[in-house]
Amino acid sequence: MQKNQVNSVILVLGGVRSGKSRYAQQLAERFGRVTFVATAERRDDEEMHRKIERHRTERPAHWTTVEEPIALGRVVRSSGDNSDAILIDCLTLFSANLMEAYGGNEAALEACVEDLCVALKKKSCKVILVSNEVGSGVVPAYALGRRFRDLVGEINQRVAAVADTVVLMVAGLPLPLKGSLEGGHR
Repeated sequence: MQKNQVNSVILVLGGVRSGKSRYAQQLAERFGRVTFVATAERRDDEEMHRKIERHRTERPAHWTTVEEPIALGRVVRSSGDNSDAILIDCLTLFSANLMEAYGGNEAALEACVEDLCVALKKKSCKVILVSNEVGSGVVPAYALGRRFRDLVGEINQRVAAVADTVVLMVAGLPLPLKGSLEGGHR
């Protein structure tokens, strides 16, 4: 990616434990003012609490953290003027949050996804998004699992279409799918 693409969109995809969050954080660490957008919600899940705390300690203390499960477009619009980079982690949980909030209301789901894509097109800073690549897995046995997989895949495709760069992480290695790696980073 060229240095003049400061206001670009990068989508980092990968499987579980592929290094996607670590890579996205390394990209964001190149900027002074970073807004980290956490889509995970604290629930009665001790494992998730530990994961959230681990991620918090791994992030630079001067970053601004915004916890937002659904209104990602609004956060991109409101944080862009006060940030050099916005890191959204992750679209997979965003998808689950949308399903929980709106169920089968396709119009509401579509409105949230469209709002995010429109905000990404008009961003005023670098935006880095993290998501799981779900197209390589097995077909879920249950309808809800298939709907979740389909929604994540649809969101990934929509964001990838808007993104300047799309990177697939495999075993901690970034593979450029669209655009090129920043600074030849590997």
